[in-house]
Amino acid sequence: MRVVIVTESFPPDVNGVAHCALQTARHLVDRGHVPLVVAPATAAGSGPDATAPCPVVRIPSIPLPGYPQVRVALPSRRVAAAITEHRADIVHLASPFILGVRGMAAAARLGIPAVAVYQTDLAGYARTYVGAGEATAWRRIRSVHAAADRTLAPSSVALHDLEAHGVPRVRLWARGVDTVRFRPDRRDEAMRRELAPNGELIVGYVGRLAPEKQVELLAGVCGLDGVRVVIVGDGPSQTSLTEQLPGAVFLGRRTGDELARIFASLDVFAHTGPFETFCQTVQEAMASGVPVVAPAAGGPLDLVAHGRTGLLVPPRDAAAVRDAVWSLAGDPALRAVYGAAARDMVEGRTWAAVGDQLIGHYSDVLSARTVVAA
Repeated sequence: MRVVIVTESFPPDVNGVAHCALQTARHLVDRGHVPLVVAPATAAGSGPDATAPCPVVRIPSIPLPGYPQVRVALPSRRVAAAITEHRADIVHLASPFILGVRGMAAAARLGIPAVAVYQTDLAGYARTYVGAGEATAWRRIRSVHAAADRTLAPSSVALHDLEAHGVPRVRLWARGVDTVRFRPDRRDEAMRRELAPNGELIVGYVGRLAPEKQVELLAGVCGLDGVRVVIVGDGPSQTSLTEQLPGAVFLGRRTGDELARIFASLDVFAHTGPFETFCQTVQEAMASGVPVVAPAAGGPLDLVAHGRTGLLVPPRDAAAVRDAVWSLAGDPALRAVYGAAARDMVEGRTWAAVGDQLIGHYSDVLSARTVVAA
């Protein structure tokens, strides 16, 4: 199968869309398929992607105002040209919004089937950043995804939201996790002594530091006796969060095996954002054998078994986050039980397993097109 992955983000970007697109490309190559990635150019330009598993076509881009870590692709004929030159059997649209819209239009003109992967809660972002525009965001989501042969939702909540807003042909496709990289035996006692020299309980957050993540809800956790909050990530909210979270350790962006050691060295993982369509960092914490505190909203509802692998709390409730962490802080045996159950729960959710499911979706779409053509 020849697949063109049109993605709004790709490494070296560090986010869920980029990571999923990379893992998809890797899996397609591993299974003998021929992928091509189309992505926005990075801040450093559009040089060779030496670590990519397949060729990458970079489209000229500009930084998003107020959030320079996010690049927005400019209009370009290279999208359609790339799809044509690759002789694509199917087009994979990763979180289509700007570049993905052009990919969808090109696929439609060329008569090539397209699968759209829903990953970003644009309506939630509209509420967060402009206080309005939710209906407009859903109109755009609906118009893009309605043109696709199939839309893949990462969680049951996301699937329900898409169907409720009139998006047709939606199926569930969750995300994988690297259970080899993220595992409990990565726990690093030297790292723990450095982060918490007085033996404090370590509560970690990993992700973007942006308004929609509501990391400031950890302020109450910072005030707990014997607790050290560790923040991994960067973004536009970093400066304000250093003031709002006194005593927290900010490690900046970390990746690879170093990130895996950080995850495994936590006692509790706390996620605060209520707009997650999936929440990969929750799954990585679970693979690391760490109990999770997360809002009872969006993707975490599918991931966290309340009272078995962690605790779900009301969204946007700082006191509930603080109290959940405190209840785990005083019970190391319960933390161990939750952590072990979390690891067991994600053992089968490898990228290979979900990648094969994705290929199954591709095959279904191509078969349906063949039947219609006949």
